[in-house]
Amino acid sequence: MSEASRPALAYIGLGSNLETPREQLRRALRSLDALPLTQCVARSSLYASAPIGPQDQPDFVNAVAAIHTRLSPLALLDQLQALEQRHRRVRRRHWGPRTLDLDLLWYAGLAQYHPRLTLPHPQMPYRRFVLEPLAEIAPDFTLADRPLASYLPALADQPLHRLDD
Repeated sequence: MSEASRPALAYIGLGSNLETPREQLRRALRSLDALPLTQCVARSSLYASAPIGPQDQPDFVNAVAAIHTRLSPLALLDQLQALEQRHRRVRRRHWGPRTLDLDLLWYAGLAQYHPRLTLPHPQMPYRRFVLEPLAEIAPDFTLADRPLASYLPALADQPLHRLDD
């Protein structure tokens, strides 16, 4: 396989707090593997976390998946948003409850600023529910030339616990 045809490594954050969140994430993880030109190569455990923003909603179940894809970042974003729609995602309020939330966190080391997509995801360093599952599947991953573990002490006040799958 030539260098140009190699798939890109990307990390996807998954979250749900409506309609059996654990099952929503399990179905979404299976669906990632079915996306065009994409293969899921690793997935974290499931984690429970308090919601960010409005607190009048259920806790979230979160995970991170690693994929290999030949889709461009924007084409991948389109596929992820279509998958959210298949899970009946409704956007009623910012940081509100949802059946499925899929965030493209990182794509092959690319730094991109587009009206629809910023890479790496700008909120990654501030979200324990992203960094701990990511560290589980990619312990040597660095963000802004810093190991993931260096971000975690500042996030200790964000409740997070691993769920039994």
